[in-house]
Amino acid sequence: MILLTEDADLRCAHQLGRVSIAAGQGWVRIEGRKVLVAHDPESRSISGCPNYGPTIKPCTTTLAVQRGYSSWVRIDGHRVCLDTVTGMTDGTPPGTVKYQVCDSGQRFVRQEQS
Repeated sequence: MILLTEDADLRCAHQLGRVSIAAGQGWVRIEGRKVLVAHDPESRSISGCPNYGPTIKPCTTTLAVQRGYSSWVRIDGHRVCLDTVTGMTDGTPPGTVKYQVCDSGQRFVRQEQS
């Protein structure tokens, strides 16, 4: 599993909705780019979701991460984000639209499964 950086590309299930990313820590980097830690992908805005209509709400915000935080690697006590990060969005129908990683933002540092 590959660690995520601030260059990661996370998208809603509608594929065009892109999650804005901000790193919560700044002292651990991969090739100069900040590594993402727990809660960085949560409550982030989503832009460009094409799922809209009279009774349909597009994905505009990420909700809590359901899986994808490392159980082994931590930075300052915060679990690092892996390329398996996934969670729900606030889009309709409620509780059915997920967001996930399309690109980790780097290819060098990974956590081996045990």
